[in-house]
Amino acid sequence: MLVSRWTRWACSALTIAAFGGVAQAQEKPQYGGSLSIGTNTPTLAPLSWDPADWNYKTAQDAGLYYDRLFGADFSKSKAQGGPYLFKSDSFLPSDAVVGDLAETWKWLENPLRLEVQLRKGVMFPAKPGVMASRELTSADVVYSYNRLLTSAKRYPEFVDYVDKVEGPDKYTVVITFKHFHEDWNFRLGGGVYSSVYPKEVVDAGISDWKNANGSGPFMLSEYVNGNSQNYVKNPLYWGKQKIGGTEYKLPFVDKLSIRILKDEATRYTALRTAKIDLLQAISWTAHEELKKSAPQLKWARWLAHGSSYIAMRTDTKPFDDVRVRRALNMAVNKQEIITSFYGGNAELFAYPQHPDYGAYFEPLSAMPESIKELYTYNPDKAKKLLAEAGHPNGFSFKAHICACDPVLMDLAPMVAAYLAKVGVKMELEPLEQGAFFSLMRAGKNHPGMAYTNSHGGPTSGLRKNFMVGQYNNNSKWNDPEFEKKMQAMFRERDEPTRQRMVREMTREILDKAPYIFLPTPYTYAAWWPWVKNYAGEIYAGGFWWGPVYARIWVDQELKKKMGY
Repeated sequence: MLVSRWTRWACSALTIAAFGGVAQAQEKPQYGGSLSIGTNTPTLAPLSWDPADWNYKTAQDAGLYYDRLFGADFSKSKAQGGPYLFKSDSFLPSDAVVGDLAETWKWLENPLRLEVQLRKGVMFPAKPGVMASRELTSADVVYSYNRLLTSAKRYPEFVDYVDKVEGPDKYTVVITFKHFHEDWNFRLGGGVYSSVYPKEVVDAGISDWKNANGSGPFMLSEYVNGNSQNYVKNPLYWGKQKIGGTEYKLPFVDKLSIRILKDEATRYTALRTAKIDLLQAISWTAHEELKKSAPQLKWARWLAHGSSYIAMRTDTKPFDDVRVRRALNMAVNKQEIITSFYGGNAELFAYPQHPDYGAYFEPLSAMPESIKELYTYNPDKAKKLLAEAGHPNGFSFKAHICACDPVLMDLAPMVAAYLAKVGVKMELEPLEQGAFFSLMRAGKNHPGMAYTNSHGGPTSGLRKNFMVGQYNNNSKWNDPEFEKKMQAMFRERDEPTRQRMVREMTREILDKAPYIFLPTPYTYAAWWPWVKNYAGEIYAGGFWWGPVYARIWVDQELKKKMGY
């Protein structure tokens, strides 16, 4: 029998206490009150309410009322003395995974399959006009997964390793694999598209937010387009957290509001005036001023799990020539961008791998010289390479950019100015959010694309950026040998071996330079002192806010004492 490294975290009766860790100073939690949050994607409205649409944003918005099989063990967070930040949108270390709907699980061989025992007594609340209250069973997991697996919108190869999903009895789910896939948990267990929901919601119309209903900590009560998503606590939610030796039922707050705040100044004003309690996306430019104007705020800082780049379509001239791509990297003074644009609040080398990924990540100092020179400003060599490639006088190209990304909208013209110094004109074409993502999904972007993309994870970062047919493969990278190496890595069960394979493939991609890789900034979160049991965590799995917000409580007396 193949025993998962994670099994030891599931063999005892696990509850969502694992999400909670140790409360701040063992304060006694308070129930009630409301919590208003500007999330780490504060400018973006929901793009879909249906997980089978394969839209990452659904994992955030619907993830507040849908559960998954697995989630994060927040007792291992750095705030609780552990090693992890839990900032990544798509990566959980293998020793920081616990059961959510899954109570226990084990791997079985011949054929390879994962057998999951579900938590008993998990309830869907009643939803007038949609469904009566009932227990969540294996049939719901099987239905949700099969609907995902057969969706016409599913990503290429993303779930191809799954043979079938079955429910042999009320509380058992068996996932049979065609072959092992190292990223199975992110792809199917606790990742972006892993929500479990009732068939009744689909029958009523799952795309309509008014029909939303799940077993998670909150229930969607109102959606004001372009303004807010409002939730109330689910009184039937099964989760609990042990604090100071006492077990408490979750969630703590009665109401939760996710604010959509597209204007940066409006976001900061809302935080400073306590119109919102917590803001997770604060730029380096604003954090010092906010510290002065609202000195009582609490803070967290981390290297962003997302970075900007200019993708160059390698299926389009002149970007089919590696000399051109390397030249454009050398033409951009990346260190000066850190100093003058980010004010020192960025790292030169942190994409597509992130330092939080441990042995999957290699620092720039460990890289060969051919990679190091891509991060060294050298306009003379850039011109030489362009001349060798047949462009002694440079060339022009167009690049799409999303108007929903204010930081990149400011940074991209600076990149264009560097390119102009070596005779290359980059013409930026801004698009609104919907048009931009529709064009990217269709693969019809200009030869250039300015984009800020999440790291994903050490293996998914390579997959989504550089494998054929992937939504975020903005350079249209197409290398059959690279594809073979990725498939071999996916099937490798030994993690140290996978780490070595990922390091080698990362070097290969960097050296061939399909992107102009740009610095990765630091970002900040701030919250008022009445926000308790929170230390800056963002995700409990793939783009999953729900378990984080379920464990926050509001000290209402302190809030009143502070005049709010």
